[in-house]
Amino acid sequence: MRDFALEGYFARWQSAASHQLAASDSETLSLAELVNLADGEDRQRWETLQLGYTDPRGAPWLRETIIGGYETVAIDQVRCFAGAQEGIFAAMTALLGADEHAIVVTPNYQSAETVPSGICAVTGVALDPARGWSLDIDAVAAATRPNTRLISINFPNNPTGKILERDRFDALVAFCRQRGIWLFSDEVYRLIERDPALRLPAVVDAYERGISLGAVSKPYGLPGLRVGWIACRSEEMLRRLERARTYLSICNSGPSEVLARIALKAGERLLARNRRIAADNLALLNQFLVAHDKIFDWHPPDGGVVGYPRYHGPEGVEAFCTRLIKEHGVMLLPASVYRSELLPTPTDRFRIGFGRDDFAAGLATMEAALRPSRAPLQRAG
Repeated sequence: MRDFALEGYFARWQSAASHQLAASDSETLSLAELVNLADGEDRQRWETLQLGYTDPRGAPWLRETIIGGYETVAIDQVRCFAGAQEGIFAAMTALLGADEHAIVVTPNYQSAETVPSGICAVTGVALDPARGWSLDIDAVAAATRPNTRLISINFPNNPTGKILERDRFDALVAFCRQRGIWLFSDEVYRLIERDPALRLPAVVDAYERGISLGAVSKPYGLPGLRVGWIACRSEEMLRRLERARTYLSICNSGPSEVLARIALKAGERLLARNRRIAADNLALLNQFLVAHDKIFDWHPPDGGVVGYPRYHGPEGVEAFCTRLIKEHGVMLLPASVYRSELLPTPTDRFRIGFGRDDFAAGLATMEAALRPSRAPLQRAG
């Protein structure tokens, strides 16, 4: 597998960042703040927790809480993982064989492409920026082969924030059902939509061969817990996931499971706070991009806490992002981080995250970097 571009970029530049505008998660909590949200049962569980191995499937009381977010899922149809990243790796390993074929959307989190590409043939289908980053279901159908076993999607999308239109989602599910293709759905940004009416059903609820990936990292702002999960209605696929898990983390951290349960039970409070922060920051970001419309444009994200603007300055987006981090301590993710080996991807974009409380200060510094005291920036061409 090729180097993970996003992690490599963070490793190179994160220590220089005074303003982390590349972040993809919501505002977090301190340990004390999270524990204070616990009810009596979970506080007792936290205080008396034994630090041994945990249930490899995930603690039953954690999975019982997780299924509250689904309509059709039972407790024995959830498997927990050490973060969503492990869930992606386990699912692709469990689903795919060397003689099979997978389809993934681009741009996307690199694991969605790189992990299956290390197992079997993979075809990319691009989201269309000219149509608000939507997905052409006919293009997905055209990419399908007789041995296609898996289609992998991610909505709200990382990095664009796109939520697929409901009619296209339904058409994709119908196509997968007709062909018997598994539909893997990275739903880690679900529940942070701008408009709740845009929220898609969890794939596991919509389709008997749907696999939903969730985590506490993005909507709840708790990536440090490293707790993710997969919900799936197939007993055979769940057994395959368990086999893959035995070669990875084996089981989750006990303290993290207790803390994840506390967060999920207090979910509406945390989600309301994080939706408010994201909405306020997105309004600021929209104002900023409009004020600088000679060098930026974008399609505002439907959900999640990241967006993918286009940069028109003559220096190019890679040099622009490098200048911002070196000279101003503002970190963004340039388009090279989202490069695909399957098909061309935009080279003039950058990812910006707006889920954290300190976003306004970073944006103000970015504004200062664009002031006329510097050489004027003009739209290319």
